[in-house]
This record gives sequence, C-alpha cells and structure tokens, in this order.
Amino acid sequence: VVLVSGHLDSWDVGQGAMDDGGGAFISWEALSLIKDLGLRPKRTLRLVLWTGEEQGGIGAKQYYQLHKENISNFDIVMESDEGTFQPSGLGFAGSTEARDIVKEIMTLLQPINVTDVYDNADGTDIAYWMRDGVPGASLRNDINKYFWFHHSQGDTMTVQDPNQMNLCAAVWTVVSYVIADMEEMLPR
Repeated sequence: VVLVSGHLDSWDVGQGAMDDGGGAFISWEALSLIKDLGLRPKRTLRLVLWTGEEQGGIGAKQYYQLHKENISNFDIVMESDEGTFQPSGLGFAGSTEARDIVKEIMTLLQPINVTDVYDNADGTDIAYWMRDGVPGASLRNDINKYFWFHHSQGDTMTVQDPNQMNLCAAVWTVVSYVIADMEEMLPR
C-alpha cells in the first residue's frame, strides 16, 4: 500500500480550505490523474482523508489500530498538512537506502524545479506508521503565508492558488505512482 493523505477537519473557525483541504485535494487529484492516465501500478494506491486530527489525531489512531496488523504491506505513508503553496520538495523519514531512492524519484520533477528531499517527514496522521518503521513523506512548500490563514476565518478557498495546487498535485502524483510501481518496496 502506498498511502496518500490529507485531513478534512479544520479548527473552530474558517472553512479549512488550506488547513488541510489542500492536502486532501492534492491527494484526491493524484489518484484521479493516475486513473485518468490509465496507469495501473504494481501496488495499491490508497487515499485517506483523515478526520479528528485537530482533536488529538483520533481518526489516524483508529485507522492505525484497524490496519497495523498489515504494517508490512505499507510501502510508504504520505501526508500533506502545511498548505498547498509553491512546492519545494518532500520531507522524508526512512532508511538511508530508501532516501536515496526517493532522491532519485525527485529528479523526475526537475522540469517543475521541485527536487529537494528534506531530513524528516511531518504529519500527525502518519506518525504512528513512521514510529513503527514505515517510510513517511510530507509535502514541503513555501509556508510564508501559512500562518496568515491557519485556524482563522481567512482559511477559505480564495487562499488556494490553482497553479500552485497543480504543482503540489504533480509532486504527490509522481512520487506515489513511482513508488507504487517499483519492483520492490522501499527498504526499511
């Protein structure tokens, strides 16, 4: 399983379009693009739209409890939870061997200038999996405006830039598809 995800819940104000509707949108779009292109990877691509992240990650905890017995089948868990602004790369947590593979995959994104691999992945919803050794990835992007809107009435769809979201979706699509279509799983 290659898991792509974002969470649907926002805080007590605003629509939650940027935090974290953007992560949910690009995760959905990644799978839609792969399907529209007629691509069928070797492994399962799974979209999870988390809930309860702001209330202590209860949705992620429940999902983990239900699926942890199959942890060896999870190749990578990916979460976008810092908005969908201009992407710069991918945060990655995993073995050195897996990191080298991810760095090679990111070279495919040279045409859109999104090739960096950062030293750690963040994500409340994927933390259980990473703690237990499953490689994890998080979208890294220009978050200079993130806290302008975070948990505020200003977190509406007008915050989203369609061009930047498309670039974020491209990163999510390429990384998830290539990993799902490799002969072997990422080394633990």
